[in-house]
Amino acid sequence: MKTFILATTALVAFAAGAQAADLGVPRAPVAAAVVAPVFNWTGFYLGAQIGYGWLNGSSTFDNGAPTLPVRSNGVFGGVHAGYNYQINNAVLGFEGDIEISGIRGIRTDLTGGTSSGRFDDRWQGSLRARAGVAVDRALLYVTGGLAFAQFGLSGGPAGGQLQGYNMTRAGWTLGAGVEYAFAPNWTTRLEYRYANYGSVARDLAPLYPFVIQRTSLQAHTVRLGVSYLFSTGPSAVVARY
Repeated sequence: MKTFILATTALVAFAAGAQAADLGVPRAPVAAAVVAPVFNWTGFYLGAQIGYGWLNGSSTFDNGAPTLPVRSNGVFGGVHAGYNYQINNAVLGFEGDIEISGIRGIRTDLTGGTSSGRFDDRWQGSLRARAGVAVDRALLYVTGGLAFAQFGLSGGPAGGQLQGYNMTRAGWTLGAGVEYAFAPNWTTRLEYRYANYGSVARDLAPLYPFVIQRTSLQAHTVRLGVSYLFSTGPSAVVARY
């Protein structure tokens, strides 16, 4: 009996020591969520752009002179400003721009050489909505809205004096682009836009009274721009495990 009591006491002491040893062993670390910053597109922005444009369409005269194709091109540049609001990966906003244009061109009827016209884009601008999808620092977007421009137009006989006039027109524009944030508050973009200004009609008086010149005007433009975003930089977060 004495031997049994001693054995039982030793077994209990061993079990208690083992439990105490387990309590002293540090637990394995639990994987923690790593929070990674994602670029936030929300905020006002201001920037500048430079581009190249092609003005096309056609010009007709009601006195039977041959139709002139509009083929003008050139460089332009200006400034833009707008506001973005990001909801998850969707980015909505609005933007306005104004540009001085160097799009110039003169055309002469090549079949009979009887008519000429000059088609210049003096300045242009737009007020547009933007909608896009953000993939961290990249933004893929479409844009569209009101376009306006002032054109310097003229018409008359080939080799003779051309009757010139200025015409300011409003139309519509649609486009798409990609924008990338290369620094916390700086982005760069590449954008294509199409603009349609409808048709304009003008009497070529006083040089050629009662001769109406009707001109349709459309533009294709490509822009490269840079913008400064007035925000605190990255603020949106995602959890990675």
